Amino acid sequence: MHAGRIRLLLVDDEKGYTNVLSNRLGKRGIDVKKAFSGSEGIQILRSEDFDVAVLDLKMEDMDGIDVLKIFKKIDPRMKVIMLTGHGSEKAAREGIALGAYDYLTKPCELDDLLAKIREAYQERKRI
Repeated sequence: MHAGRIRLLLVDDEKGYTNVLSNRLGKRGIDVKKAFSGSEGIQILRSEDFDVAVLDLKMEDMDGIDVLKIFKKIDPRMKVIMLTGHGSEKAAREGIALGAYDYLTKPCELDDLLAKIREAYQERKRI
């Protein structure tokens, strides 16, 4: 990892999507660590620090809302952006009420996600 780069935890059980997104974010100067399940994301967060997490709402092993609650207990300062499929914005709004920074609907444009990640990073630095 490089000093001054955003440390991002990307949690999504769609491996192909996660790998492609991770590569694209990495090429734009973000240090990305991937987790392919909620429980893997929790394990990684217990051993490493991150500035921002991008968390899928619907995963096979755990609900994203449950993962968010655990993330906020482990690191209340880390900003969490929820990624939600079409039609589950209500759950994403529940995530905001529980401390998520914001949410985006899948599929989202890379530029929109990058802007949201950078915005969340700046917000974390202010705290």
